[in-house]
Amino acid sequence: MAKPKVSIVVPSYNHGRFLRQRLDTILNQTYQDFEVFVLDDASTDDTRQVLAEYATRSRVEMILRQKNGGSVFRQWNAGVALARGDYVWIVESDDYADERFLEELAAVLDYNPGVGLVKCRSTVVDEEGRTTPDSQEFPETRDWSRDFIIRGPEDCGLQLTHGNSIANASAVLFRRQLYLDAGWADESYRMCADWLQWSRMMLQADFAYVAKSLNYYRRHTNTVRQTCFGNVIQDLEDLRVCAYLLAHLPASGPIAHEVCDRMARRWVYHALSRSRLKKSLSYDLQVLHLLGQLDRWYAATIAKHIARRILRKCVFGV
Repeated sequence: MAKPKVSIVVPSYNHGRFLRQRLDTILNQTYQDFEVFVLDDASTDDTRQVLAEYATRSRVEMILRQKNGGSVFRQWNAGVALARGDYVWIVESDDYADERFLEELAAVLDYNPGVGLVKCRSTVVDEEGRTTPDSQEFPETRDWSRDFIIRGPEDCGLQLTHGNSIANASAVLFRRQLYLDAGWADESYRMCADWLQWSRMMLQADFAYVAKSLNYYRRHTNTVRQTCFGNVIQDLEDLRVCAYLLAHLPASGPIAHEVCDRMARRWVYHALSRSRLKKSLSYDLQVLHLLGQLDRWYAATIAKHIARRILRKCVFGV
């Protein structure tokens, strides 16, 4: 088959009940210049039976693993390694898309060579596909009602220092070469490798946003993000990404102070809530290691925030 413009990567694990809708909304796109790689990570539900229905479809290749690899980001890297297209769309297997998703987002990359990745608005749905009032656009302080293009490094400061503003990969189309140039997704992360990868990519290229809702982001209980949310794994990975951003953003100004304060707030919360943290010493040592990777300005600023928060907590209880 001739080289396609878009490579679609579908990491799959135990989402059999959502797969038909996921795959149908890929294959029925109005933009048809694509190939599809489905990478199933040894699912234990009826995923394999569902995938068998699509195995003979043209442009669809199934990679069925017999042993679970333990990381969706390993599947990301494997899919990008197989991809031949200039653009890559990594789609989560429980989400689905508007049929015009590729048509709209590929046009942005076609006509804007400086843009490395483009994201569209998402509609949040529950397990039954019912829309919810939840907002997927973060942070809420910025204007998400219009299309825009912004320099990637600038948007790292405006968006990604607040948290992972691209929490759903299904909403993003990006250039494959940019992914390679930024480095493969870090498979040592359990939750936040996507946040780190978007940061790396946006430090090298512009970011575009399409305000039209073309992605349906499904939130339910059977996800790694939900099971790990609010625990030590998330906290440490959050700090690791913040440390990376601090190392690549200007060492001054309100953005740097805000990131330092958030890192300190996480550490103080667990330091004063030992009942929630069984391995507190290990956690403290990992935090201190991360702080030791920063330059003196950041380390001193974080130390000041930590001291201020501990004092406020101990004296005023807040």
